[in-house]
Amino acid sequence: MPFVPRPGRLIPDLTPAQEIVLLARTLWREGYDDHLAGHITYNLGDGTLLCNPWLLAWNEIRASDVIRIDLDGNVVAGDWPAPLGIPLHLELHRIRPDVQVALHHHPRYGTTWADMGEIPPVYDQSSSLGGGDLVLVDEYEGGVDDSSVAAKAVAAMGAAELALLAGHGVFVLGSTVRAVHQRAVALEQRCRSAWMVRAAGSRAPSRVPDFWLERSRRSDGNGFHGFWEVSVRAELAADASLLD
Repeated sequence: MPFVPRPGRLIPDLTPAQEIVLLARTLWREGYDDHLAGHITYNLGDGTLLCNPWLLAWNEIRASDVIRIDLDGNVVAGDWPAPLGIPLHLELHRIRPDVQVALHHHPRYGTTWADMGEIPPVYDQSSSLGGGDLVLVDEYEGGVDDSSVAAKAVAAMGAAELALLAGHGVFVLGSTVRAVHQRAVALEQRCRSAWMVRAAGSRAPSRVPDFWLERSRRSDGNGFHGFWEVSVRAELAADASLLD
């Protein structure tokens, strides 16, 4: 039976594995759709992480496909192998154990700005949602399936919550799946809007005032109630079986 929202209960109760699947599915629609690329990890706080598996694209995974891995990348529960680039997440969770959820992918416009080695301006208010600091990691030293390369990328991020990885893609961190969803959507919108402004031949400065940008930057990504929920409902309406 389809889920019917009502005041006070906009989405069904979800397990962490189900949240990972819904995050992957919603972001696939936002341009996070580079074939088999992309990793999401959810820190369980016991030395293990939930993770989407290798060999399945983000638009086809279901909750039963989610695997659990240790901080050495070994699969401790689940039927699928770990993603090849998971060392990026392993190094992140070792260095920053406070991070609950981490997402890496190669979205269309975020990857373009990463390839250009530039941080795009914020041209509209929606592009600033989710908060956090965005940095450019501008040295490409190889694929993050190499632990030493992954560790250097994480170190270069410092305490930032979002990064453009030159020659590679994006890395988005947050305290919840909701926060990472908000930040990832806003980051790709920011990159897309800035690309369109530049493609139109404009070098005009952003009209979004500094006070708005600073207020947005301080957000933890959890404050926009309803944004995550409407995306979840769209995915459940399209395929209710993804929670299985």
